[in-house]
Amino acid sequence: MTVLLGPNPSRAATPAAAVTRRPSEGSVHSWDLSTGVDGPGTRFTTFLAGCPLTCLYCHNPDTWRMRGGRRTSADDVIAEAAKYRRFIAASGGGATLSGGEPLLQPVFAGELLHRMKHELGLHTALDTSGFLGARATDALLRDVDLVLLDIKSWDPETYRKVTGRPLAPTLDFAWRLADLGKEVHLRFVLVPGLTDAPENVAGVAAFAGSLGNVSRVDVLPFHRLGESKWQALGMDFTLHDTPSPTAGQTAAAKAVFEARGLTAV
Repeated sequence: MTVLLGPNPSRAATPAAAVTRRPSEGSVHSWDLSTGVDGPGTRFTTFLAGCPLTCLYCHNPDTWRMRGGRRTSADDVIAEAAKYRRFIAASGGGATLSGGEPLLQPVFAGELLHRMKHELGLHTALDTSGFLGARATDALLRDVDLVLLDIKSWDPETYRKVTGRPLAPTLDFAWRLADLGKEVHLRFVLVPGLTDAPENVAGVAAFAGSLGNVSRVDVLPFHRLGESKWQALGMDFTLHDTPSPTAGQTAAAKAVFEARGLTAV
């Protein structure tokens, strides 16, 4: 049975509306149009506020707290994305939910993904650390065409040092995505002296190669472009003396993933 809710009775309830009995709202940090960094083509990327991780190299620490965002309805986000729908579709792009961590607000995230996909007809991507993967229902994941999954480290101690959290939930989520046959772009940040140990890179590569659903690996060189945000927030950026990896170091890391049959960029 179709349930009709809200001020517009012509629109069928989406999963979040069916649960909440009202249009979904969430904490949104910002939205933007991007090309080449949040999935294929031009993307309408919505950055949700709040994240359970405290990554040492995070370039958006201003997204960590949900109260730092703006209370926004799903209707408002969809209306904004709709302005660019034809342009996005023509570029082979879509819509991406990022953050922060979108799965900190799973009902709101599910509403947005469902409506981006079914109302606007856009390719959908979920950018996540995977730490809160257990909060992603099967219904939510059915509305996701691509998962941008960050694996910060293979070594559990290094992972906890980088993020402040355990590694296991991310690996569990990765296996679940593999079981579902969900396409994954894996992201790995190469940080000299932190994540670049050969055995660490090799561990991430071996795991990614074993999944069978990783179509691309982004080896991202560490940079300090977000340091000014840390300073503005009165936070200590402990990696301020860490250099970016050289082109050669980055190429060597990519080669480790390629040796596992993966496409590394």
